[in-house]
Amino acid sequence: MKIIHAANELEAKGKKVCLAIGFFDGVHLGHQQIIRQTISDARQHDAMAVVLTFDRHPNSIVAPDRVPPLIYSLPQKLRAIESLGADALLLIQFDKKFSEQTGEEFIRSLAQDFGKLHSVCVGADFVFGYKRSGDVALLKKLGSEIGFQVHGLAAVSLDGQVVSSTRIRETIRAGDFDAASQMLGRTYAISGLVAEGDKLGHKLGFPTSNLEVTGRLLPPNGVYSGLTNVKKKNYRVALNIGFRPTIASGKLELRVEAYLVDFSGKLYGDELEIEIGERLRDEKKFTSPKELREQIARDITEVRQRF
Repeated sequence: MKIIHAANELEAKGKKVCLAIGFFDGVHLGHQQIIRQTISDARQHDAMAVVLTFDRHPNSIVAPDRVPPLIYSLPQKLRAIESLGADALLLIQFDKKFSEQTGEEFIRSLAQDFGKLHSVCVGADFVFGYKRSGDVALLKKLGSEIGFQVHGLAAVSLDGQVVSSTRIRETIRAGDFDAASQMLGRTYAISGLVAEGDKLGHKLGFPTSNLEVTGRLLPPNGVYSGLTNVKKKNYRVALNIGFRPTIASGKLELRVEAYLVDFSGKLYGDELEIEIGERLRDEKKFTSPKELREQIARDITEVRQRF
């Protein structure tokens, strides 16, 4: 999948473009329906299937006090979109200048820069542009004028309820990863860059990878089993989400720390994606580092048995 940052970078070579537009946090079943409709259109009309999304949540610019914690990191989202088979992804930098475009200006600009826009696919409730000036009705009006088709797809339902990023966040907060995975269409996983930590895990004999997860939704604090893949090899993971009350000093800081069973090497700066398995126990404060070390060893034994 080719990643571009402006529509005129596509190099469609005369082909028409079928476009899916959305923020797509989680790339859940509803998002997948939109993207698959776009790919289906493209294959049927010898066109290019392009997904348009943004580098950050629009609210981070237009309503910073209402930015939801994200289900997926940006690299994680891009991997999920790529797995669906899109030809290209237009990653828009959502900044103040971009946010001031009206919905009509945005679509007209895309149509001009792509050259031949065949179809646009969005969710039925999708709104876009300055002061939410664009919606499916505007897309249909512009489509009739410019010459592209519009698909405003109804939401997907599961167990009688609409699948949405908001609903998935609720299930993750509740620790119901099975429900989250069903709505995502894949096993729920958290992802983040590995940052250098204070090496306290190393001193305990269990070197951990500290994940940078600022701005993302996390499961309830505790210890979990997990699974990750490094250089095409799977590793079991003992994952701790919490404040490390036994060894923390000073101000408590939420950490996400992963111990990769039977792994040796450094992962600093790499993106680590961890599928969340079962919750092993609550986080607790131990009476000594020795007691904590013994409990970690038991956690790792349990992780070996769970996966």
